[in-house]
Amino acid sequence: MNIGVIFDWDGVIIDSSKQHEKSWEILAKDENLSLPNDHFIKGFGQKNEVIIPGLLKWSNDPIEIKRLSIRKEELYREIVKTDGLNPLPGVIELLKNLQTAGIPFAVGSSTPFINIETIVSVINLENTFTEIVCGDDVSKGKPDPEVFLLAAKKINIPPQNCIVFEDAHVGIDAALSGGMKVIAVATTHQPSELTKAHKVVNTLEEVSIDQLYDLIN
Repeated sequence: MNIGVIFDWDGVIIDSSKQHEKSWEILAKDENLSLPNDHFIKGFGQKNEVIIPGLLKWSNDPIEIKRLSIRKEELYREIVKTDGLNPLPGVIELLKNLQTAGIPFAVGSSTPFINIETIVSVINLENTFTEIVCGDDVSKGKPDPEVFLLAAKKINIPPQNCIVFEDAHVGIDAALSGGMKVIAVATTHQPSELTKAHKVVNTLEEVSIDQLYDLIN
């Protein structure tokens, strides 16, 4: 059976939550804007274009939203380049096992491509992923399934034969809405909070190729 794997980025391949949160805090300080205490958890996995006018209520002006979003990501990349990052446990081994098994795998993330490109270089994963689909490629962010459906199309695997690795609730909802199987990674949330997923793991170290086939079968 042909199967495919789609990885969310932040919280699955890397854990850059501290860097993202820090970039929001610097941006807010620079712009003299306020941040709710729980802003990061509530906005996790969503596009900046949704977070800025919706959760943060900073602006409804499309030009201003875009400016703030671009600056936030610039700050994030500066932090990553300065502080460095490592792949999460089990990532490298699972990617190698997928390559050996001939299973195509893609990234399906709300993250801007330039962020992924920067981190791929930092963690030495250039030319590893079959495809990378990101926030720049879709008009609707998660929980809409658009990013995952496009990733499935690019790796030429039917959605029902795709397994999505996610850590965020909006991502899990998006994958389920797209008719895909979901393995939740307990990076951002406790396993007990990820009950919508078909399977929950603490790290990708717990995942085998046989488990992926079993999930589809």
